Amino acid sequence: MDWDDNAQESEFRAQVRTFIAEHGAKQRAGDGEESFGNSPEVRARTKPWRDALVANGWIAPAWPKSYGGAGMSPKEQFILNEELAENGLSNVGGFGVMMLGPTLMIHGDEEQKAEHLGKILAGEVVWAQGWSEPSAGSDLASLQTRAKRDGDEYVVNGQKIWTSGAQHADWIYMLARTDPDAPKHRGISLLMFSMRTPGVDVRPLINMADQHGFNEVFFEDVRVPVKNRLGEENRGWYVGMTLTDYERSGIGSAVGTQRRLKQLLDVSRTDPQAKQAEGTRSKSWRLYFADRWIEAEIARLFSYLNISIQARNLVPNYEASMSKLYTTELGQRIAHTALKMYGLQGMAWDAKRPENGRGRVATGYLSAVSSTIAGGTSEIQRGIIATRGLGLPRG
Repeated sequence: MDWDDNAQESEFRAQVRTFIAEHGAKQRAGDGEESFGNSPEVRARTKPWRDALVANGWIAPAWPKSYGGAGMSPKEQFILNEELAENGLSNVGGFGVMMLGPTLMIHGDEEQKAEHLGKILAGEVVWAQGWSEPSAGSDLASLQTRAKRDGDEYVVNGQKIWTSGAQHADWIYMLARTDPDAPKHRGISLLMFSMRTPGVDVRPLINMADQHGFNEVFFEDVRVPVKNRLGEENRGWYVGMTLTDYERSGIGSAVGTQRRLKQLLDVSRTDPQAKQAEGTRSKSWRLYFADRWIEAEIARLFSYLNISIQARNLVPNYEASMSKLYTTELGQRIAHTALKMYGLQGMAWDAKRPENGRGRVATGYLSAVSSTIAGGTSEIQRGIIATRGLGLPRG
């Protein structure tokens, strides 16, 4: 890994900082499901920020210029994400930019790239991901949603669950079983289609923090053109795993973790309620916080590892799982650290009134529970690290 910026990268970092100083006020991400779900209100509010990024090709700077990117190196993309995260900003790309777009470039045909990539960058289409099912979560390959071939169309029937942002999505990419007689990791195809297709029914799920971030989605005789299949028929599992590797890389999340810790430290010094709490006055809390800071530095190193792999035109695999596992479990420890800082006061919670520090602490603690489940549970990540990274036999 090369830890330092070369001359070109250093110049680009300075350019990004100037850009943030000029345009950063146009976007400050909202809390909870609103920013995660890309609601119409958030999309409208952040449009000036997106337009400024699009003008520079910075929604996805490492994408080729022919697809609307800036043709920059993965390291330059990392620099952009790093600087945005340091300032609490987002590139507002969502699933389309972060996961589907790179996968389309690898597995999609030219017609699919032409149809979708430009709209993803312009923010014209918001995507949802149809992965988990009620009986296929960690063991995703056991999914049962069927896509039966009928001429030039598939007829889809089944159910997806934990579908993040589906209430706001325009399109969905999903895994469905196209050959029920094949071994479970085979016989699966990846399909893309509009959420407004007849037969699609989205129902809200409210999490323990009283947030509407995800949903259950039902499909009843949904007709999807065969041309909307990404990759080969019955080989969708492998296309989906390419996409999942991008999801787990988490390039900007480690930097965002350090920013959260800085904010927590500032609160401990300035918030009267925090200063009065037993936690901030105790030696154990200060040592606890120091541990989190060291762990956040390690999380940043995982990000550097992932970007060094991408810089060699490779896709992080077990390395992405290492990063995902470590960073999400760290996020839970940080949430516990914040709760420990306030003590019993930190448990005061009103989901409808999180404007005070204590409300945010409790909401953050409740929200952090799902982080080690989404994108593949910690147990799944450990299995990937053991078998693919360490070469251990499957249990």
